[in-house]
Amino acid sequence: FLLGGCTFDDGPGACDYHQDLYDDFEWVHVSAQEPHYLPPEMPQGSYMIVDSSDHDPGEKARLQLPTMKENDTHCIDFSYLLYSQKGLNPGTLNILVRVNKGPLANPIWNVTGFTGRDWLRAELAVSTFWPNEYQVIFEAEVSGGRSGYIAIDDIQVLSYPCDKSPHFLRLGDVEVNAGQNATFQCIATGRDAVHNKLWLQRRNGEDIPVAQTKNINHRRFAASFRLQEVTKTDQDLYRCVTQSERGSGVSNFAQLIVREPPRPIAPPQLLGVGPTYLLIQLNANSIIGDGPIILKEVEYRMTSGSWTETHAVNAPTYKLWHLDPDTEYEIRVLLTRPGEGGTGLPGPPLITRTKCAEPMRTPKTLKIAEIQARRIAVDWESLGYNITRCHTFNVTICYHYFRGHNESKADCLDMDPKAPQHVVNHLPPYTNVSLKMILTNPEGRKESEETIIQTDEDVPGPVPVKSLQGTSFENKIFLNWKEPLDPNGIITQYEISYSSIRSFDPAVPVAGPPQTVSNLWNSTHHVFMHLHPGTTYQFFIRASTVKGFGPATAINVTTNISAPTLPDYEGVDASLNETATTITVLLRPAQAKGAPISAYQIVVEELHPHRTKREAGAMECYQVPVTYQNAMSGGAPYYFAAELPPGNLPEPAPFTVGDNRTYQGFWNPPLAPRKGYNIYFQAMSSVEKETKTQCVRIATKAAATEEPEVIPDPAKQTDRVVKIAGISAGILVFILLLLVVILIVKKSKLAKKRKDAMGNTRQEMTHMVNAMDRSYADQSTLHAEDPLSITFMDQHNFSPRCNNTP
Repeated sequence: FLLGGCTFDDGPGACDYHQDLYDDFEWVHVSAQEPHYLPPEMPQGSYMIVDSSDHDPGEKARLQLPTMKENDTHCIDFSYLLYSQKGLNPGTLNILVRVNKGPLANPIWNVTGFTGRDWLRAELAVSTFWPNEYQVIFEAEVSGGRSGYIAIDDIQVLSYPCDKSPHFLRLGDVEVNAGQNATFQCIATGRDAVHNKLWLQRRNGEDIPVAQTKNINHRRFAASFRLQEVTKTDQDLYRCVTQSERGSGVSNFAQLIVREPPRPIAPPQLLGVGPTYLLIQLNANSIIGDGPIILKEVEYRMTSGSWTETHAVNAPTYKLWHLDPDTEYEIRVLLTRPGEGGTGLPGPPLITRTKCAEPMRTPKTLKIAEIQARRIAVDWESLGYNITRCHTFNVTICYHYFRGHNESKADCLDMDPKAPQHVVNHLPPYTNVSLKMILTNPEGRKESEETIIQTDEDVPGPVPVKSLQGTSFENKIFLNWKEPLDPNGIITQYEISYSSIRSFDPAVPVAGPPQTVSNLWNSTHHVFMHLHPGTTYQFFIRASTVKGFGPATAINVTTNISAPTLPDYEGVDASLNETATTITVLLRPAQAKGAPISAYQIVVEELHPHRTKREAGAMECYQVPVTYQNAMSGGAPYYFAAELPPGNLPEPAPFTVGDNRTYQGFWNPPLAPRKGYNIYFQAMSSVEKETKTQCVRIATKAAATEEPEVIPDPAKQTDRVVKIAGISAGILVFILLLLVVILIVKKSKLAKKRKDAMGNTRQEMTHMVNAMDRSYADQSTLHAEDPLSITFMDQHNFSPRCNNTP
């Protein structure tokens, strides 16, 4: 026997057995040499016993054997009984094996209930391995019946294997990674062991049933125990237990070591980024979990995708290649320790995006969808990511064109990249426009080839106002113009509508409908005939292309007025009466043409033998009015004898030339009997700055060839009248003569000679006036002024009228 056996003849103390200090009560020693209180049917001898009736149900008493440290297989053989006089259950006898003074695990062997009054034998196969300490404990647990006895005796600790109970070989530790299945394999030696009860005993937990048994040979078998998906909470000490009818076998405690796979604490750090790569630092030094780390991996995926790719890494940094541009990626680090399931969960993610790449290619040539005069609609292919290589991009249409007048324009328009069609507005019509499309992203740009498109024609612009000019004649207007500055196509024709809007001649109708003239595309002028003189016409000119007429440009042009039309005096002598100093003619009103008659004029022209006689009707009219006084002093061949307002001649009326009266500032002096005269009648129309005159010779007075009859001197008659008028008139004449003398003195000698000649002529005319017959003067019906005013007519207002003609 080895140390630890005991027959209890001298009590448990002699065998170095100890009562547990922390149990509920103690085992009692029964000695054969001493009387005891037990019933007579109880066995004789010395042993250890528990009386259940003395204790409460569930209370326990433990008797501890000496510790065993030998690295060997032990067999503990002992006797036991559970007895009750009435055959009731006295309780349970448990065999416990404590390792290294640790906590008590579940019993490795037990027996419950009534077993009789005879001793039964059982054996325990305990495998011990140094340096661990093993202690066998006998535990009596009181049942609810509280009647009977539990006794043990003759405990033997043998140094050889048990005969009935198998011995387990050393059970080794099992190390697994969390989440994996752990397997303990217990190998036992013994006969009939296959049919024994087997389980895996956890020191601090539930027992685990056997998963599989397998005979190795006729004396050895293996039992497997599986723990599913273990975690850190499953980490504990486990041992194999087998139980038969004659006893139990128990292995050493082996440890289940559960390792937590490593996991990085920090996400990877981004070191560099490009369109197709990401350079990262793993940051795998700080981890959660257990090492050692035997493998580092980088796991990455698109944040919008479902695929995942993993790369093994053997350096602190790693470069991910062949990535898609402008794409967001999620990158994690995986760490692996030894063993199945040693790869930990991915660490915190690094979420980053690659750069855009330059567009793959130039956009295809633009397809023209619609062409109008001022807009072009273009289509193009849908621009997907495979072309743009970036989710953020711009589509721009750039255009430029040249027009006349050194006009050019270039511009670029940003378009909606999702729209399949785009419109370029505000273009000039009938112009070659160069278009190209530009695709840009943050990393580059691609341009399409230029496409030249001609916009459609449009209605032309207006004819330039400054180029529209009209040249006026009496009955026609010459109108010229230039092409519109914006023809917007090919000019096909010009259309001119015109109508009269007002006239100087009240007889001209101005409310008629407009007339229209069309000219060819290359015309730049037109002559409008058969117009009314002195009439303002409004012209509207507009150009046309195949698209229609453009806006009209207006101009007002006024025709020139015409000279009045006088009655035909040819072959008709208008003379009604003639004396030595007068001639009475019949004046007939003129017909206005384009402007009303503004005045009638009677012109007297002296006949000279050396001067050619002008034909009436083909002569030039007398445009410059000359008074009789100016004619005498300046040597003019004619003078205006009278100017009559048009209202004084509503119908034919006689007029006496030489009646010694004044008409509108013109003196009509008596004619010289010995001189011949042509009498002209002219009508004048004048509007604004334009004056037209028409004249005709209506009579001729021949010079007298004989001495005229003695006629009372008009000068003497005039003197008598002056005397009757009063001395004041004489004084006035004297003052006037004095002024004339002063003027004559200041003039040159040549002027004195001219004055002397004028004095002689005036004296001659005075005698001629004195010889006039006053009765002839009474024949005129157009006298508008007092005949007495003629005496001083040469010294009053004789300013000549100056009317310019164009």
